[in-house]
Amino acid sequence: MPRIVITHKVKDVENWLKFKAERAQSLSPFAHHVTDHVAMDGSNNVAITADVTDMAAAQASMTNPSPEMVATMEKHGVIQPLQAHIEK
Repeated sequence: MPRIVITHKVKDVENWLKFKAERAQSLSPFAHHVTDHVAMDGSNNVAITADVTDMAAAQASMTNPSPEMVATMEKHGVIQPLQAHIEK
């Protein structure tokens, strides 16, 4: 099962961290074992790692997110662009 790493900036790290469970739920249709990471330098850079169960759905969500996913990202303070990396 491939592991994905998604990196991006957020408006407020502490606010973003409050939505950990909601973020995992929003990714659950195509990933599990969602883990949040924050930058050690105290910046607003964050990362999410997850085990991908449906790569096609994960890619579709990254390239053309649903209105629900867009609303979730906005609520969490996500700043575009997102970068995705796949474990090989």
